[in-house]
Amino acid sequence: MRFALFLALALVPASLLAQPQTHTKAPANAAGAHPYMGWSSWSLIRDHPTEENIKAQADALLANHLLDFGYRYINVDDGWSDGFDDHGIPKPNLTRFPDGMDGMAKYMHAHGLKFGIYLNPGITATLLKQNPVIAGTTAHIADITDTTQAGSTRRNSFRIDFSKPAAKAYIRSQVQQFDRWGIDYVKFDFVGPGGGNVPADNREELRQWHAAIAHASRPIWLELSNWLSIDQAPLWRSTANGWRIENDIECYGPCDNATDPAIHGNLTTWSKVALRFNDVVRWIPYAGPGGWNDLDTLELGNGDRDGLTPAERQSMFTLWTISCAPLYLGSDLTKMDADDLKLITNRDLIAIDQAGVPARPLDIQHLRRKQQQAWLTTYRDGSAVLAVFNLDSAPTTVKLSWSEIDALRDTTFAARAASAHRPTLHDLVSGADTIADPADLTLQLEPHASHIVRIPQ
Repeated sequence: MRFALFLALALVPASLLAQPQTHTKAPANAAGAHPYMGWSSWSLIRDHPTEENIKAQADALLANHLLDFGYRYINVDDGWSDGFDDHGIPKPNLTRFPDGMDGMAKYMHAHGLKFGIYLNPGITATLLKQNPVIAGTTAHIADITDTTQAGSTRRNSFRIDFSKPAAKAYIRSQVQQFDRWGIDYVKFDFVGPGGGNVPADNREELRQWHAAIAHASRPIWLELSNWLSIDQAPLWRSTANGWRIENDIECYGPCDNATDPAIHGNLTTWSKVALRFNDVVRWIPYAGPGGWNDLDTLELGNGDRDGLTPAERQSMFTLWTISCAPLYLGSDLTKMDADDLKLITNRDLIAIDQAGVPARPLDIQHLRRKQQQAWLTTYRDGSAVLAVFNLDSAPTTVKLSWSEIDALRDTTFAARAASAHRPTLHDLVSGADTIADPADLTLQLEPHASHIVRIPQ
């Protein structure tokens, strides 16, 4: 079986980690200290979640001991709700979820898990037609609706007019209901400015959600989707705990690397993974405790059904972890592939993610404009983690001199590598130890493969 070459030293203790360099304020929310980990329903179930199939995934997460590694959020995407209650708050589809969202939250909490739901901003045409009274006010939904502007990037919704006092009360009423249900996470989808079907501006709505969540009795993680505008990155960071930096990673149709072209069942394809290598770069300064760059679902867990080769799977997981992105799976956890399970439970790679110090691509001369990339993250004690990727479809040799890396880090590793006491490199996957070459790090990389190494101080 062809696996990527992964090489690393053991990670430094979390107490030694450097703080990320960010110039924006994190939200006043107990959630978001570290990137969240868990499972999300969209990739596998799309808009047909039920109490039965969601609980089955939660049970499988526990059976595979993923909770022991930090995977604890079970998030239901689109399809859980059925219209609105008498105050305009989304209500659960009791045919699909007989125990309601509060019952689902109780089930998850009883097993040490957290529970999340899905929402769109704005006022839908259906809600406007229903026109209920907003809880705690005498105002109706129509009184806070601006029908001249889009309410989300999804179409068929209208903007909330926050010049009307009842608009803030409406947001508070939704958060209070989710708080009563025991909700730990809300995915706010089709947020603008950003990607979607139509232009929309939800900036003030996000500020009001942030303010309401700050008064909830429990930490509620607020995640923004999809494909947010980087022009508003400081606002996303100050109001939310995570934000999508790209379009959906799912394969909506025939995948170019499907084992059988007649089967359109792969979760993703390499071309969608590869987009993230360049697109996340501009977002790196905004990731840190309180809020994180979301690269979308990790389509790992089902072997060939992932739509990725073993090398591609390891490169995907490595990029997500060195980017300190949320680690949430989209696969069928009831059909877990043993090799995928070993990858996603690699404690050392998970520790890189949870440390919260995102890596940055190095501007190395001979790698410029090529399909090879080197990424580095440096810790407080002077040690670092170096990841090298071959994004090309052909095997390649990559050679990085220690002096070249020293010039970028202002360190003297090259001198130590040439000394009588050369540093030892530890392979995070195989566990093998290797003495550092005095001159350079030379790698033979398969197509779409990667290599990750910790450089001692």
